[in-house]
Amino acid sequence: MSILDQFSLKGKIALVTGASRGLGQGMAIALAEAGAHVICSSSSSNGCDKTISIIKNNGGTANQVAADLSNRNEINTFITKVNEISDSIDILVNNAGTITRHPATEYPLDEWDMVLQVNLSAVFQLCQAFGAKMIENGGGKIINTASLLSYSGGITVPAYTSSKHGIAGLTKALANEWAKDGVNVNAIAPGYFKTDNTQALQDNTDRNKQITGRIPSEKWGIPSDLGGAVVFLASPASNYINGHLLTVDGGWMAR
Repeated sequence: MSILDQFSLKGKIALVTGASRGLGQGMAIALAEAGAHVICSSSSSNGCDKTISIIKNNGGTANQVAADLSNRNEINTFITKVNEISDSIDILVNNAGTITRHPATEYPLDEWDMVLQVNLSAVFQLCQAFGAKMIENGGGKIINTASLLSYSGGITVPAYTSSKHGIAGLTKALANEWAKDGVNVNAIAPGYFKTDNTQALQDNTDRNKQITGRIPSEKWGIPSDLGGAVVFLASPASNYINGHLLTVDGGWMAR
């Protein structure tokens, strides 16, 4: 297989959670452009319509299944529905996530539980379900979405930070168990990207200037900037990479 052929995802089935917009949408589009059929998911039944439209307009194929990842029982139903579409998921991208902000002394425990469920427990549940089938089939690729807050603490986001540190640990733990079975488990840690979730920071002139000033490339990322990273980790080109957090941040962590 030539080096360029190693990046092809032709004939592969990918599942991307949180694919309705932003980073998940960017990764889903990139996987489809590399040849994968992409099953997109979001919390609403038609949430990924735009993503699927873009993929199909680009010549790719995709469909969608809704899932409320804050509900463990609904995740079981979601897994069943995905398996009805394809009994073999080759690539799992755990991207869906949520965040709430409160000082630690005032952080509501119900919000703590919700953030940890969506960002960490649901990820494990999906890894467990689809990872078992990957082991049975002789291999697969799992890519979790970590964060710069997988490395640092942040402010007023204790649940989110804990969940993203957990993603880093879970990625390594699963890699330790499953690498021998041909299942590569890695994570992407995005830096500051222009998405709906960061619009408030982008609109805050002072904070935007501070953030941009620390990024060596002197610009925020856009969702398509994750395309190369996710295709690489989903492809045979990354077959000897296990338990790695790939930071895509314009150099933020180098400062």
